[in-house]
Amino acid sequence: MFVFMRAVVYSVLFIGFVVIYLPANLLEWTGIVRRSEIDWEQFTGIFIGTLGAAAALWSLFTFAAIGRGTPAPFDPPRRLVIQGPYHLVRNPMYIGAGLALSGLAVFYESLPLLGYTAVFILITHCIVFFYEEPTLRRAYGKSYIIYCNKVNRWLPRVWPRNNNYPY
Repeated sequence: MFVFMRAVVYSVLFIGFVVIYLPANLLEWTGIVRRSEIDWEQFTGIFIGTLGAAAALWSLFTFAAIGRGTPAPFDPPRRLVIQGPYHLVRNPMYIGAGLALSGLAVFYESLPLLGYTAVFILITHCIVFFYEEPTLRRAYGKSYIIYCNKVNRWLPRVWPRNNNYPY
């Protein structure tokens, strides 16, 4: 239970800052406000944002339940997580956050928010490529390399090459 509380606290802080606080300030700074009527853009944004939130939550709870850790670098998982959404793609939590931000950009019809989303995706890719993947290779060795060969970094496979992971 304690691992779930740690994961939720970290995620609330991360989500609160990156997905709520910064975008809200960007919208305020650019003067963009929510339209009073709900059109197809808002419904589309809600749909995309909901998919993103669901993916991020599924990832978070899988990470805590299977890995017994949190996404925080100072409290990493105790074991390699390859189940749940991690069976489809290696970075579902980041993909979920990116979709949530994209949903906000569509909802508010905001090009600055879309730019913010692009910057978030670029920074996330750099963190994954230059920090997370080398760290995971060192921590989990051959198991992680095999996992990387079977599961894409960003684009989920509809049909994984081989469902029989050797762990």
